[in-house]
Amino acid sequence: MLNKFPLWKNLIIVFALVIGFIYALPNFFPDDYAIQITGARGATEVNQQVLDRALAELDERGIEVKSSSLEDRDALIRLTSSDDQLRARPAVQNAVGERYLVALNMAPSTPEWLQSLGAGPMKLGLDLRGGVHFLLEVDMETALEQRLEALSGQIKRELREERVRYRGGDIEDSRNIVLSFRDEESRSEAFSLVRDQYNEFLLDESREGDEYLLTLTLSEQEIKNIQDYALEQNLTTIRNRVNELGVAEPLVQQQGADRIIVELPGVQDTAQAKRVLGATANLEFRMEARQDAPSSETEVYPFRDEPNRTARLETEIIATGNNVANAQQAFDENGQPQVNITMDSVGGDQMNRATRNAIGRRMAVLFIEYRTETSTEEVNGELQEVEERVVEKGIISLATVQSALGGSFRITGLDSIPEASELALLLRAGALAAPMYFVQERTIGPSLGQKNIDAGFMSVVFGFSLVLLYMLVFYRGFGLIANVALTLNLMLLVACMSILSATLTLPGIAGIVLTVGMAVDANVLIFERIKEELKAGVPPQLAINSGYGRAFVSIVDANITTLLVAVILFAMGSGPVKGFAVTLCIGILTSMFSGLLVSRSIVNLVYGGRRIEKLSIGGKQANG
Repeated sequence: MLNKFPLWKNLIIVFALVIGFIYALPNFFPDDYAIQITGARGATEVNQQVLDRALAELDERGIEVKSSSLEDRDALIRLTSSDDQLRARPAVQNAVGERYLVALNMAPSTPEWLQSLGAGPMKLGLDLRGGVHFLLEVDMETALEQRLEALSGQIKRELREERVRYRGGDIEDSRNIVLSFRDEESRSEAFSLVRDQYNEFLLDESREGDEYLLTLTLSEQEIKNIQDYALEQNLTTIRNRVNELGVAEPLVQQQGADRIIVELPGVQDTAQAKRVLGATANLEFRMEARQDAPSSETEVYPFRDEPNRTARLETEIIATGNNVANAQQAFDENGQPQVNITMDSVGGDQMNRATRNAIGRRMAVLFIEYRTETSTEEVNGELQEVEERVVEKGIISLATVQSALGGSFRITGLDSIPEASELALLLRAGALAAPMYFVQERTIGPSLGQKNIDAGFMSVVFGFSLVLLYMLVFYRGFGLIANVALTLNLMLLVACMSILSATLTLPGIAGIVLTVGMAVDANVLIFERIKEELKAGVPPQLAINSGYGRAFVSIVDANITTLLVAVILFAMGSGPVKGFAVTLCIGILTSMFSGLLVSRSIVNLVYGGRRIEKLSIGGKQANG
């Protein structure tokens, strides 16, 4: 029978439209402005008392609270506007104290039944949601110094193992290591050792009085390698940390030889974003100092969870967190949390060499955290934020070496499961190879983002309305059918972007407008073909069937060509270009589905299976 789909095809179309409706629906529930309270450390839990203090402070300052809740180990306070959100953060931070972090957030308001189906709204890009843009500069001098310190420790350890007596080994001018010897024979032995195992150095022998000096200078090629590694490592670390934040469509990319661009959509608080990016954790493995060790070769550190308890450690570093290949939270035989560490080949070798002659001694795991702390001060009745760079070093484990360690071992003595999970996470994310400084920062406020959304929304509405009007005027009843299909196409486009967690940007809105225009092309081709068939005297039912059948190839060819261009744009472009390409790709696919199947299904429903004398398609009407 002409113009009738089989039941299974109709069911597939209905199923696709129902799924599209469900997954497009969350976009009608915009996110709430919110502040989130979390513990400054993994072991710190936010309880009801902390939340009550925060709510009392907000009530005192006249800030309206929409709702509040405890979620896992955090607290979430929903507010009514972005202005209230920005006012609330310093107030709540002052109320809860330094043990907790207060961050701006956007809390989803999607109903629970939709969330249970995995449905959520489209993510918005930096230009629509607002956010922060940073330009960071990597401290290459510190990167060189850190590398030299590690090499100096290795060389001095090997000289001791070879029983070559030396003095010094200090770093000079961020390029050189200077070793001093009592006689020329000792210097020659050291020269041979360094020459054979450390080809990154240029060696120079000299003499000052009774001292025989050996100066190790990094080659230019090695300096470049260290700087390149520092930049790559910092890029990787920042990407890992941003991913852990769950920021939608972040941008982290290199600019020049020593700079990194970071864009975080939805993050409105510059200070909080800087704290997240600047915070980096690392480990140092050191032996506990012997009783007779000179003070110049030791340092005293507190325990991280017991500041009044200290231990004296050797200054020489066995290995660092940079040598950690993997870290996983687990439990020991007593059910206590621990972190299982897997070192890379270099770290495993260093650990083995340091511990095989240190059985019975104690080895410490020193946790080092670099971060920016933001405190609040009241000036003229207004709370203002003050930033300070903080370096914290604390011992998290001091255990006796029972046997020579290798590439795999464990860290025990941790307070809680969250503490162990946090440590494992930080180690997996990696440490910054060198400090970074913020040389430029720019905040795109949510109000500007909202203006972009409003402008983009109006462009879609205006363009869509003109298309609908055009189709009604020129194609009448069939134009109405096309308009229904276009509306469903827009719904499917939004649903697909929501399901794929694609990020909508301002260029992406332009892609939607273009998609609306392209979607109507398929209907125009079909309807004009039907009109031609009618003019040739073909019966209406046959004209409908021929119109859809003969226009099919032209529609597919045109859309596939555009789809290939969109894929190339996505592969070769970046930032706004990718946002446009993603929307265009999805829009082309949904347009083909709505133009060829949905509109045909509606036409079949209206005209299929019955005798027709006229078609409401504009122009000349044919008798059946």
